[in-house]
Amino acid sequence: MLAITHATVYAEFETFRPGYVLVKEGKVAEVGPMEKFQMHSGFVELKLSQTIELIPGMIDMHIHGAGGADAMDSEEEALAAMANQLVQEGTTSFLPTTMTSDTQSIEKALSNLAVCMSRPPKGAEILGIHVEGPFLSPKRAGAQLPTHFLKPDIALFEQWQEKAGGAIKLVTMAPELEGGMELADHLTNTGVIPSIGHSDALFSDGERAANHGVCQATHLFNGMRGLHHREAGTAGFALLDPRIKCEIIADGVHVAPEMILLAYRLKGPEGMIMITDSMRAKGLENGVYDLGGQDVYVKDGKAELENGSLAGSVLKMNEAVQNMKRFTGCSMEDIVQMASVNPAKQLNIFDRKGSIKPGKDADLTALSKDGDVVLTICRGKIAYQKGGWA
Repeated sequence: MLAITHATVYAEFETFRPGYVLVKEGKVAEVGPMEKFQMHSGFVELKLSQTIELIPGMIDMHIHGAGGADAMDSEEEALAAMANQLVQEGTTSFLPTTMTSDTQSIEKALSNLAVCMSRPPKGAEILGIHVEGPFLSPKRAGAQLPTHFLKPDIALFEQWQEKAGGAIKLVTMAPELEGGMELADHLTNTGVIPSIGHSDALFSDGERAANHGVCQATHLFNGMRGLHHREAGTAGFALLDPRIKCEIIADGVHVAPEMILLAYRLKGPEGMIMITDSMRAKGLENGVYDLGGQDVYVKDGKAELENGSLAGSVLKMNEAVQNMKRFTGCSMEDIVQMASVNPAKQLNIFDRKGSIKPGKDADLTALSKDGDVVLTICRGKIAYQKGGWA
């Protein structure tokens, strides 16, 4: 049992400067201002300071890999490595994300992910699976291999969902393709999020897709028809339709800071979801790494294919926090909305994740004023602690 004290605490309904959080049996037991804090027997105090910001654990809905591991590796050890790496950046739960590949490789990865969910690794929690491809537009392939692209197929999706033990929670797709609207309907009706991405949809296609249940846009501006003054495109639709939550890669590489500011002003924090879309090189040195069978060249925070196409990121969530604040001037309350609340609500788990509130899972992240992660707690257990802070 833990008593985390003297930090600035961003609770669900109020911010306490300073405040405390009591953690018992994996749940938040109590939260409030320091003047109301009483030490209970059996609790261990972790004394922080008011310069430390304690926020709900961040949820990464779009991540391919980290720490040398990838969701497509089809090994339990790979997911354990990812889960261990992510807590060091303040992420307490995530959706491992598959890549477009041959059907056999995707099914092998899905089966492995299902096993990992039944035997959860230590560290960040696997909330489900994000399937990115192969129901994508070859016109907006990005780093996805178009040789393996397929038309949207309900029967194939159901086959994959069975392999995954029902764990697929999110599918990135191009709904304008033949069969796309039908698949979007099916996903919505079975509790899976259809997200428009790697799509060449016109504005009107996007509106129609939203009418069929599409409620998210995968990495806004990347892998989609962009803004144009005579055709607003996929990006324009995602920005203007209030039904759509927009993922954003806030590394300043995938999207220019000014475009991130534009999105923030149009969507507001309620309409955006911070993601990393990171690949296995995150947390490692510059070099050449694999992504979906392709060589990716990583140098100084940028990951590219040989042809210069961006190939995922090496962004950490705590870095994304600092970038978003710098690019948009947003508050930490806004960060909590975009990195914790919105993902939890999209995944329909806000009853147990996404905010600091008694009764919810004790998923907590403590950040220094410089954005360093000093403490990460996953389901009530210390998963990462930086020396000298507590």
